[in-house]
Amino acid sequence: MTVTSAPAPAVRTPPPWLLTVILTGQFMAILDVSIVNVASPVIRADLGASGSSLQMIISGYTIAYAMLLIIGARLGGRHGGRRLFLYGLAGFTVASLACGLAVSDGQLIAFRFLQGAGAALMVPQVLSMIQTNFEGASRARALSLYATVISGAAVVGQVLGGTLVSANLFGTTWRPVFLVNVPVGLCLLVLGARLLPADGPSRHRALDLPGLVTLSLAVSLLVVPLVLGHEQDWPLWGWVAMAASVALAGIFVLVERRAAAPLVPARVLRAPGVVTSALAIFGSMATYGGFLFTSALHLQGPLDDGPLAAGLAFVPGAVGFAVASLNWRRVPERLHRRMVVTAFAVAGLGYLLMSLALSGGGHGQPLLAVAFAVAGLGLGGAFSPVLAVGLAHAAPADAPDISGLFVMVTQLGQVVGVATFGTLYLSGGSATGTGVALAVTALLTGACALPLLRRR
Repeated sequence: MTVTSAPAPAVRTPPPWLLTVILTGQFMAILDVSIVNVASPVIRADLGASGSSLQMIISGYTIAYAMLLIIGARLGGRHGGRRLFLYGLAGFTVASLACGLAVSDGQLIAFRFLQGAGAALMVPQVLSMIQTNFEGASRARALSLYATVISGAAVVGQVLGGTLVSANLFGTTWRPVFLVNVPVGLCLLVLGARLLPADGPSRHRALDLPGLVTLSLAVSLLVVPLVLGHEQDWPLWGWVAMAASVALAGIFVLVERRAAAPLVPARVLRAPGVVTSALAIFGSMATYGGFLFTSALHLQGPLDDGPLAAGLAFVPGAVGFAVASLNWRRVPERLHRRMVVTAFAVAGLGYLLMSLALSGGGHGQPLLAVAFAVAGLGLGGAFSPVLAVGLAHAAPADAPDISGLFVMVTQLGQVVGVATFGTLYLSGGSATGTGVALAVTALLTGACALPLLRRR
């Protein structure tokens, strides 16, 4: 009797240039979180902005971005990732042009919020399109590049911002930090319209307006006081807002239990590794955001480095992150989950070395460069594998929902890290003490990732 073997499953072939287009969009969105920080003193002098206005110029982008991410993810699932990516990219590009042409601080604040809204529509589609267009080894490689872009853009933003402001091109001072997005955005719009794969049929899923409103308010009431709290000496309204955020988070859970089409379906949260991966992503991005922020403050404050020199100091960390992100797949697959826990311990070691390097009151070179590289190596060795583990059991139909969840915890982790560790440093804490706090947090995050070792 002849036995006919079943045909091998078809291997999905990713469209050419897909990663280039979507990751460049991701790079631009992350870049704009940090590039404006370097230009802030020049913006303040040119526009006569008050301290509070300057805060909103810097933070308005982050606030709108974090608040609207989950909405962008749901709209992508409803109307198609390609369409929402291009819509968000177009809005981001137009808003960047408007920012570069602004003639008052009020205009710049409004345009920064629009820029953040454009990014919030665009960014969730990146992870969603990776999940739906790649599988197996190609997906792991795509996630590695995704993680490298996230880490690299934060560092490049500081270096590029310092370079553009120092160059003072045609007497435009701070404006090129926004205008640099315009030609890149226009090129991506042309390429994206031609190269991104067509969306499938529209999925007529309810928007879950009660869930969207409740979650957006909860995120807003958390992010706004965290972003603005320290500069305003942690006013009472900030504590009230954060308490209300916790209450709204509880209400959100109740609303979702009754929703016909919840923002994050229960089956997604029950998928092995999803919740643990989300916690690990949050912890890694909290320490990374706190590390970049407090180190930049220390380098440009007590150590009197210029913006460009301070940005270049982070290059070893970015290189370490990139090396780990691009090579973790060489480790046997059976060790990937253990590697996540071990990598957080390596990141903790890097933060402790940083604390030691800065304890003498100077730059502590070359130990500081080694410390930054070790910390980056640890975070890169944790972030990419934990993304892969979290996405491993998610069905393609759930890609927008899980992408929205992971992108939101990534952004919230950075905001919470900057607020928490920034407050610790600015409230009299030394760089040494902050480094120890970062190390402890990295080790605790590694402990939270221990459930990943229990395979299902």
